[in-house]
Amino acid sequence: MMKTFTVVSTVILFWVIALINTIQAQTIAICKGEYALCAASPTTLTGKSISVAGKTFKEGVAVCPVLSGMAVANMELMQGSCDAPKSKVWSLFGVPPLTAYPQAPDWTVQPAVFRSFTVGNTPQTGMSNMWSFLCTKQTNQVNGVTLASCYGPVMESPWTGNHVVSGETAFTQAPVGATYPVGGNVP
Repeated sequence: MMKTFTVVSTVILFWVIALINTIQAQTIAICKGEYALCAASPTTLTGKSISVAGKTFKEGVAVCPVLSGMAVANMELMQGSCDAPKSKVWSLFGVPPLTAYPQAPDWTVQPAVFRSFTVGNTPQTGMSNMWSFLCTKQTNQVNGVTLASCYGPVMESPWTGNHVVSGETAFTQAPVGATYPVGGNVP
């Protein structure tokens, strides 16, 4: 029991520190309603590029479960509004961080498992950022879970908007071996 409390406390502390650092550079808000949670999702390259704050990155797509509740958002990337266009949702992170939610491949509810890794130049050691990017809700459901296709930058820091480079430490909830796992570099 103590180990679980320590892990959860460490994760929450990390999120608080990361958000404090982010707040210095971005406008943060709490949105309420539907959102996609990509924290444990792998990402596939689309072959296209995406521009974020004047910087160009490879674009990736991640399939993510659509949830409902309170979530933290970067309003600068969302044109200042929590409202998404019809049949779309924003990719956000639940507040407080969820300890279990639907995850691939079968989209059953599974525990959130945080892990850190060293960023490299392969799909399994790279990373993607989907935080506060627009997603298209899919019409099908898997095991009662609505899914969304979320598009965002690969190898972009959610905290600074800069390119993430090999050797940096990153975190994700995606399993080892996931391609370009959604996450962030350690600020």
